[in-house]
Amino acid sequence: MTKDVQGESGDSKQKILVVDDEASIRRILETRLKMAGYSVVTAEDGEEAVELFNKTNPDLVILDVMMPKMDGYGVTREIRRVSDIPIIILTALGDVSERITGLELGADDYVIKPFSPKELEARVKAVLRRTVSKDITVPVGKTTKNVITTGNIKIDTARRQVYRKNERIRLTGMEFSLLELLVNNSGTAYSRNEILQHVWAYPPDHRIDTRVVDVHISRLRSKLETDPTNPELILTARGIGYMFQRIG
Repeated sequence: MTKDVQGESGDSKQKILVVDDEASIRRILETRLKMAGYSVVTAEDGEEAVELFNKTNPDLVILDVMMPKMDGYGVTREIRRVSDIPIIILTALGDVSERITGLELGADDYVIKPFSPKELEARVKAVLRRTVSKDITVPVGKTTKNVITTGNIKIDTARRQVYRKNERIRLTGMEFSLLELLVNNSGTAYSRNEILQHVWAYPPDHRIDTRVVDVHISRLRSKLETDPTNPELILTARGIGYMFQRIG
């Protein structure tokens, strides 16, 4: 799906779809996000979320996991079938499996309930900053200066697109930002905390489950590696974290 950042109405504000079955959370987030300068639409269950997503073409989705009619996993699957827009899931404090499952299905980040609206606003700002496509027009048949080729993989950092043998590989915005960090620093190992700081814009003292990084690395390998179980591009730097190794 091609994103129209201005939305259907021509409104230049970035649009956020908030999905939660608790009316109080929807009201709080709608109020705070509007005050922060965003356009906001809300849904109270999964089915309504999918319907509004298709109608309103949002720039980001804030998505509760446990909802009636269709849960957050089902909504994430439906969105990822057609779009790579950022998704932030809301999850209960102790439910680590919820977070991991949501990330594996394609969510970009998560915020734990009960949450600080200020923290969520910061996550929204950081994710949108790292995932909004650059408005670059390149004539058909022309290449940009920012194309990196490794083996049969071509990475166009200007368009934020990746190809294998001229076939487009769909990456979410955060997947591409993670890949871009590693590719631009090939041979340099980054710890999980360093990756969270560079890609997700988490402050150094922010405590978060670093499996966010592990899941995104796993997703990247499944899309880029010939054999994800024996990676040749995105390597594990034992005792440190991850690094990218160019081929050819």
